[in-house]
Amino acid sequence: MFLTNINSNAPPKETKHREGEIFKIIEAHGTKFEIRYGYYEEVDRQNPYLEPIEIYPDFLKSPAYTENGVPFVTAIQKPCEHFSGEHDEENTCYQCAYYERCEDLLGVCKCEENKK
Repeated sequence: MFLTNINSNAPPKETKHREGEIFKIIEAHGTKFEIRYGYYEEVDRQNPYLEPIEIYPDFLKSPAYTENGVPFVTAIQKPCEHFSGEHDEENTCYQCAYYERCEDLLGVCKCEENKK
């Protein structure tokens, strides 16, 4: 078995996708979102063995809403204090009863408490 130090000066491998390249454009509730390839964490970017992945908007840092004031969420984000479902430490919005899927990991939160 070979173990390789990820901090070595190994040449970068060729990737299928480049950071910043568009994965797809999702239109939901009249709003368009560009989903691009990238990294969620800087440590991932520095790892020569990891390729860019699809990066969804961070609606916790930059909230976005439908015309009716319903917040956009992603299936992978941490749930809010109004989470409705079986609680555990690994919960995401996907497990919440208020989550309504739009496309891929993009959805909206139908909780009246979160409506703008």
